[in-house]
Amino acid sequence: MPMKTPLVSTLKGKLSQKATSWGVAFALISGVGILPSQSVYAADELSGIEEVVVTGSRIKRPGAVSTSPIMSIELEEIQFQQETEVEQILRNLPSTIPGDGQNTNNGTAGAATIDLRGLGAQRNLVLVNGRRITPFNQNGQADTSTIPTALIQRIDVVTGGASAVYGSDAIAGAVNIMLRDDFQGFEFSTSKSQTAEGDGDIDNVSLTFGSALDGDRGNVAINLGWTNRESILLGQRDLGQLGINTRSGSGLNEFNAGQAPLESTIAGCTGPGAVDVTGSGSTTSMPTRIAIAGGGGVGQFLNDRSVFTGDAGGGAGQGCSLFNFNPFNYYRTPQEKYNVFAIADFELNDHFKPYTQIEYSNITVIQQIAPSGTFGQTFDVPLANPFFSDQARAATIAQANTAIGLGNLTAGGSGANWNDVNANGLVDVDDYLKLQLRRRTLELGPRSEKFDNEHFMVVAGATGDIINDWTYDVSYQYGESNRTTIRDGYTNLTNIATALDTTSTTTCTNSSDATCVPIDLFGGFGTITPAMAGYARAIALQQQKYEQSVFNVSATGSIDAIQLPTANSPMQISVGFEKRDEFASLTPDECLKLAPASCQGGAGGNLLPISGGFNVNELFFEGFLPLVEGMPGIESLGLEVGYRTSDYSTVGSNDTYKIGLNWQPMDSLMFRVMQQEATRAPNVGELFSPVTTGLDNATGDPCSIANAGNIDATLAALCVSTGMLAGQVGTTQDIVSGQINVLAGSDPINLPAAETASTLTVGFVWTPEVDMLPGLSLSVDYYDIDIEDVIGTFSAQETLDACYILGQASACGNVNRVDGDLTSPSSGVQLYTTNLVYLQAEGIEVGFGFGLDLADFGDLQISGMLNKYLTNESQSSPTVPVIDCVGKFGNSCSPLAEMSWNTRATWTLNDATVSLSYRWLDSIDIEDSQRSATFDAFETIDSIIYVDLYGGYSLMDDKVTLSFGVDNLFDIAPPVVGNDAGSTSDNGGNTFPSFYDAIGRTYTAGVRYAM
Repeated sequence: MPMKTPLVSTLKGKLSQKATSWGVAFALISGVGILPSQSVYAADELSGIEEVVVTGSRIKRPGAVSTSPIMSIELEEIQFQQETEVEQILRNLPSTIPGDGQNTNNGTAGAATIDLRGLGAQRNLVLVNGRRITPFNQNGQADTSTIPTALIQRIDVVTGGASAVYGSDAIAGAVNIMLRDDFQGFEFSTSKSQTAEGDGDIDNVSLTFGSALDGDRGNVAINLGWTNRESILLGQRDLGQLGINTRSGSGLNEFNAGQAPLESTIAGCTGPGAVDVTGSGSTTSMPTRIAIAGGGGVGQFLNDRSVFTGDAGGGAGQGCSLFNFNPFNYYRTPQEKYNVFAIADFELNDHFKPYTQIEYSNITVIQQIAPSGTFGQTFDVPLANPFFSDQARAATIAQANTAIGLGNLTAGGSGANWNDVNANGLVDVDDYLKLQLRRRTLELGPRSEKFDNEHFMVVAGATGDIINDWTYDVSYQYGESNRTTIRDGYTNLTNIATALDTTSTTTCTNSSDATCVPIDLFGGFGTITPAMAGYARAIALQQQKYEQSVFNVSATGSIDAIQLPTANSPMQISVGFEKRDEFASLTPDECLKLAPASCQGGAGGNLLPISGGFNVNELFFEGFLPLVEGMPGIESLGLEVGYRTSDYSTVGSNDTYKIGLNWQPMDSLMFRVMQQEATRAPNVGELFSPVTTGLDNATGDPCSIANAGNIDATLAALCVSTGMLAGQVGTTQDIVSGQINVLAGSDPINLPAAETASTLTVGFVWTPEVDMLPGLSLSVDYYDIDIEDVIGTFSAQETLDACYILGQASACGNVNRVDGDLTSPSSGVQLYTTNLVYLQAEGIEVGFGFGLDLADFGDLQISGMLNKYLTNESQSSPTVPVIDCVGKFGNSCSPLAEMSWNTRATWTLNDATVSLSYRWLDSIDIEDSQRSATFDAFETIDSIIYVDLYGGYSLMDDKVTLSFGVDNLFDIAPPVVGNDAGSTSDNGGNTFPSFYDAIGRTYTAGVRYAM
C-alpha cells in the first residue's frame, strides 16, 4: 500500500535540493517506499536539514535517522483509502492482524483496537502526537475510533519494544497517530460508501477550520466530525443465511447450490429458524429440547407438545431440529460517532510556548446476536406442570427411572437432581426433576448490546529553549472514558425458574412473587405469550469508567564534552520524569451480578464489580552518540541507548533499556541493529478482576458421547475424577456451539507479575542511483520479539487436553463438572489470569519503492511492503504443547498468514490521480489439533488477492477535490470454513469477517473543499 514517508510532510520544504540520498534513506528507515516529488532527489549531499523528532525516540537528530524500523502511512494513503476508522486503515498492514472492530460481532467490546504481530492489542501502545490515549476499559486497551481521521497527518508504526521510550504496554511496538497542528484555513469534506448490494451505507462529514495567531507565532485548529455506519446482517449475504458445520460440512452443498437451509424432516418439529438436525445450528432450538440433568436426553418437544424420542440423525433422545442463528448476527455492526477536537499553541518567546489539546467523542455501537434462550440451564420442574402433555410426561418419567437404575439420578442432599416428593423410590407425577431445557425464546426478539461511549481528554503544556541547544517540554494530561452498556432481549433465568414451578396455568407455586406468570416452554413458537415474555425478559445495565492522568517533564540537548575525535558532533540526550495514575471500574447491575450465570440466559455468565488502579513513577534517559563520521567506508556510525526505571504501586520496580547501532558505509547504504528489553506491567483488569463465570471456546469433550468409542478405563477414571458419575461417562452431551463454562478472573492466590520481552531488530536500507528508476529504494529488517512470563490464561481446550489426554492431575483439578457436563450452572474450567511461559513473534519485513517519469503522460510511483513470519508461537506451561500459529487458524490462532504483502501503484497526470492497491494473503491451514474434527474442504484457506481502486480529480486551483473508490474491485468472495473453525470473536457467518472481506465490493465517493 502507498505508505508515504514522513519525509513528505515533515521535511519537505526543510530540505535543500541536495538532500537526495538522506531523504531516500529516511523513507526506507520508515519501512516503506512511496516517493515524494522528484525535486527532492536533485543531489547527494546533506544540507540544511532541520532537526526533527521521530516516533520511537525523544531525541532530535538531523535527518531523523531511526535505529528502529518505522513504517509510516502518510496523508495521501489515508485519503486513498477513504476510511473513517484508524483501525480499518491499520488492520490490513502486513505487520498487523485485526483486533476488535466493526466486523467483530459476537465478542465485540464496541470499540476498535490494533493488534501488532498477533501479540494482542494490550501489548502495543497507541499514541496521539506522542501521548497516550486514555483506555476505554479495565484491560487498558485504546479505542482508536475516537481519533478524527480528518486531522491525521501520518501514522507511524514502530517495530519491536518501545518501553524504554514510552513506558509499559509497548512490547510489540507503538502506533503514533500524528495530527496536523498547523492547520490554517477552512476544509469541509464529506463521503458516502455503499456496497454493490445497495446496503451498508457509511456517511461521513468533517469540518475543520484553523488560523495562525499573531503573525505565525501560534496556531489554533478545530475539527468537528460525524459518522454514521449502517449495519450489515449475516442474513443480507448468501454465505450468512444458513449455518455450515465445520466438523461435517453439512450445509455447504446447500450454500453452493444457492438453496435455503434445510427444514426439519420431522413433522411438527418446526418453527422460525428451525432446520434439519443433520445440518448446522444450535441445539438450543425451537421447539424445546429436554434432558434430565445427569440422567440423559429425553428428546425434543413437537408443536403438539408431544416429545420426539427417536433418531432424526442426531441420535435417539438428541432432538429433531436445530436452530439457524446465523441471519440475526452482524457482519458489520452499526455505529454513530460525533467527534470534537481542538489544538492550539502560542509562542510567547523562545523560552515559553504553551500548547493545549482537547478532544471529545461520543460513539454508539450496537451488537446483535440471535434470540436468547434457556441454553441448557437446569430448572427444578414439577412433573405435574400443566403445559406437559401426557405423552411428554410419560417419556420423561420413563427416562428418569432408567437413570435411577444406572445410578445417575440421586434424590435429596447436595447435587441432587430429583426430589422424590412422595418418597416412594420411583419418579412419578408427584415429583420434581432437575431438567435441562434448550428453548430459543424468539418471542423476546434478538439479543443486543448497546455500547454508549464517551471519551474526553485534555492536554496542557509548554515547551521552549533553556540554554544553547537545550529545550524542555512539560505537560499534564487528563482523560476519561465513560461507557454505558445496555443488554436487551435476554431471558431472565431467575424468573423462568419461578415460572416453571407451577401446577397451574395461571398462578405460580411461589406465591411471594405476585408478578409471576407461568411460562409455557413445552410447545411450538408462540406458546410464550406477551405476558409470559414480559415476565421472562431481562434487560441489564453495566457502566465502565477509566481515568488516566499523566505528568511529564523532559529536557533534550547535546553535551559538548562528550564528543569523540572521530565524530563531528557531540552526544545528544533526552532525560525526563513521568508520573502516571490509572483507575478503572466496572459496575454491573444486580441482574448481572447473580452467580453463576447472571439473570440473563445466553449472556455468557455473570459479572462482578471491578474497581482498582495503580500509579507509576518513571525516570528515563535516551542518548545518541556519533561514533565515526566522514571517514572512508564510514559516512556515519552512531550508538543509540535508552534506559527507563519504573516504580509501580502494584508490582514494584522494573527496568527497561535499548541499545542500537546504525552504520552508513556510503550515501546509499545503511545498516541498523537494535536490542531492547521491554516490559509490560499487568493492567487493572488483570490485577483486580474477581472470579466470575463466563464462556470460552473448546472443540471437544473427551468424556462426552461424541468420544464414546475411544473411552478406555484410564480415560473413564479421569472423567470420574472431575465430577462425573460412572454412568455419565460417554453418555453426556458434547460441547454445544463450541463453548463451555469457565471460571475466569485474577488468580486470587498468585496475582500476575510483569511480563518481559527481549526484542531484536536487524536490517539495512539501500538507495542505489538508477537512472531508469529514480528514487529506487529497498529496506529489509529482521525482528524477533520474545516475551517471557506472559500475562494470560490457559485456553479451555488446553486444560481439557492436559487432563484427559496428558493425565495431569493439576489440570484435572481445574475441571469441575456438574451433572456430568460442562454447561450446567456452577460447572466449568478454571482459567485464572496468571503468568504463562512465553510468546514469540519473529519475521522479516521488506519495503520497496521507485518512481517512473512518463514525460507527457505524467508520473508513476510504486511502493510496497512484505512481511514473512518465521515464528509466531506460545506455550502456557512446560507440560503442555507449544501452539504454533504461523500459517494457521483455529480456536487458539487468529488467522495468521505466513506471508503477506501490499503494493500500490499511483499514476498522476496534472490534476488527475489514479491509484491501485494490491493486497496478497498467503494460504493458511487449520490448527493441527483441530484437523481431525474438521471437514476436509475447510482444512485450508487458499491464498487470496484483494484489489482496491481510487480516482481523484482537483478543481478550482486544488480547492475542490472529487474522489471515487472501489474496494474489493473484483468482488472476491470470502473463504468458507463454517461456524466452528475459530473463536466466536474471529469466526462468524461461516468465515472470518475481520480478516477477509465478507461484505463484497464497496463504492465510496467523496468531496473535499479547502480554502
